[in-house]
Amino acid sequence: MEQREREDDDGNLTPPPASGSGGALVVEPWIKNPSTRRGGGRNVADTRTAEGRLEEAMGLARAIDLDVEQGVIVTLHEIRPPTYLGKGKVDEIAGITKSLGTSVVIMDCSISPVQQRNLEKAWNAKVIDRTGLILEIFGKRARTREGALQVEHAHLTYQKGRLVRSWTHLERQRGGVGFLGGPGETQIESDRRMLAEQIQRIEAELEKVKRTRKLHRDARKKTPYPIVALVGYTNAGKSTLFNRMTTAGVMAADMLFATLDPTMRALDLPHGNRIILSDTVGFISDLPTTLVAAFRATLEEVIEADVILHVRDLSHDDTSAQSHDVEKVLGELGIEPNDPRLIEVWNKIDKLDAEGRERIINLVERAPAERRPVAVSAISGEGLDQLIKAVEDRLAQERQTIDLLLDPSDGAGLSWLYRHAEVLSKEMDAEGKLAVTVRADPDHAARVRAKFGV
Repeated sequence: MEQREREDDDGNLTPPPASGSGGALVVEPWIKNPSTRRGGGRNVADTRTAEGRLEEAMGLARAIDLDVEQGVIVTLHEIRPPTYLGKGKVDEIAGITKSLGTSVVIMDCSISPVQQRNLEKAWNAKVIDRTGLILEIFGKRARTREGALQVEHAHLTYQKGRLVRSWTHLERQRGGVGFLGGPGETQIESDRRMLAEQIQRIEAELEKVKRTRKLHRDARKKTPYPIVALVGYTNAGKSTLFNRMTTAGVMAADMLFATLDPTMRALDLPHGNRIILSDTVGFISDLPTTLVAAFRATLEEVIEADVILHVRDLSHDDTSAQSHDVEKVLGELGIEPNDPRLIEVWNKIDKLDAEGRERIINLVERAPAERRPVAVSAISGEGLDQLIKAVEDRLAQERQTIDLLLDPSDGAGLSWLYRHAEVLSKEMDAEGKLAVTVRADPDHAARVRAKFGV
């Protein structure tokens, strides 16, 4: 009996046995004419090259510990409904998979269940599309309860539409006269109902987690410390920068999606300010629609942030296209490119040659002061002082300083100030009053003035 992949008890895909080394082949379909990009084709006419996309796809495969043996760029004039690729290319890749003994082929695009089934038959290997690959990565990286639930929900939704592929072996059980169904189709319907029940259960659990997270976020709003959020394309160096600034020890590796769940740490700035620094999940182009909700849920902290650091990998050939992808997602969250909270951080300048460094420095110096990026190296710490100063300057623009006079016996009032504002100084004046200087964002400043009548 022909063997096909099935789901194990944890919902993970299990490949069929392979006779070769078990390595992976990555296929990058590159549609020559953008006007023909339809269905599973990309509709992004940006500055990325086919080589850049292939490199990213191979990085995604390595992020789940696949041994990538080879990458192939396939130029297409149009998408073929049965197999996505043309017959000649399907046969050519079949020869490559046979010679390499490949057990997994990754198609860096979205393919239908039928296309996936046909390609698996042609190549005698497990086939994963971009959606399935990113789902595997998210499943591996999720650490918090909400992250795990969001990924499980997305995974079940993805699998629900692919039961036609997962259960093809049951077609052999069909029998009887005068009906089309049979045990195979009954099994498919049974599995669909089971998946629907699981999805419903997870959605109920997610609602509880979301309510808890909202309570935590509301509680953080009452603290006097501003939130500074790191955002950027995956592997731009956010977690390395986060560790450099906070010495937090967050996982930072040269791989895509090394960090999925948001991490927050307190950081004391040189001039006495304390901030909450937040590291978020990296962005990526063509994010699977089933993961959009999970992805945006991890970015809700960004919406509430006082300062947003957009970290870019200046050493990457596709840095402009990556920046465009980040700006697009931020725009969907209501954060426009001219948002005064945004500071661009041009990272990995240590990887640039002398000519590249000079060009970047000239671009930084010519930029308007209010929109000036900061060039840094998260590895060496170069430019970190300028970045911290830029954060302090940006916070100072938004936060207000208030001078108060309190009765020395008003311990409750002083305690309230420590909870709701940043106390910069306090000392007794000549008249025996307690002179207190505080700083707060506009919302907290209004509450301070209302409470103490200033």
